[in-house]
Amino acid sequence: MYQFFVEPGQIQDKQIIITGSDVNHIRNVLRMKPGEEISVSNGIDGKEYRCGITSYTEDAVLCTLRFIKEEGVELSSRIYLFQGLPKADKMELIVQKAVELGAYEVIPVAARRCVVKLDEKKASAKINRWQGIAESAAKQSKRGMIPRVRPVMSMREAVDYASTMDVRLIPYELAQDMRHTREVIETAEAGKEIAVFIGPEGGFEESEIQMAVEAGIEPVTLGRRILRTETAGFTVLSWLMYHLESR
Repeated sequence: MYQFFVEPGQIQDKQIIITGSDVNHIRNVLRMKPGEEISVSNGIDGKEYRCGITSYTEDAVLCTLRFIKEEGVELSSRIYLFQGLPKADKMELIVQKAVELGAYEVIPVAARRCVVKLDEKKASAKINRWQGIAESAAKQSKRGMIPRVRPVMSMREAVDYASTMDVRLIPYELAQDMRHTREVIETAEAGKEIAVFIGPEGGFEESEIQMAVEAGIEPVTLGRRILRTETAGFTVLSWLMYHLESR
């Protein structure tokens, strides 16, 4: 079933009004007919509104609410992925899969070993592109909200932004003891905010790790093998998703 996002004000009692670019997609790309059912979310309450298409106007799809699925699909904790900027188009894949795995926000981090250097104009265009990918991934995975891709931060800005979060971890190749990693993962409980720091290709510099440690961010190991930057993030997010949804 196809899913679309609307503003809360577009859900009016039993009627739901879809506007914007989704109108063309529903009418001309998907060629959906009146009577067919779609899923709608307002991105706030986590509910899934099942509705049937009733008619089209020039710039809107008019739908009638059939029922509301109360059970949310969101994780019980908010996960913030602080991702060191990778080379080429890897960030697009990272954003897509992070959204599928339940991340609440993705924060690009301009770490010192990042090969990619974005000026203000390029950074703005990239953020818009990544936000569009996040929205598409949220629709595909039937998320109850669209995760936000934040503007690029420095490592210091990222550490400060994460300062009030409950669980904060940073995979580091010199960290040891998987038991400690498990203990950190197991501190993630419903309602907590979780910060995950992932370095770029080449990892974080020792001074950045030291900055993180001094701020209370826990270095952890992901095992005996060195993982690519995109694999490291997916690994941690998968562990957290399993832990939170199996409790």
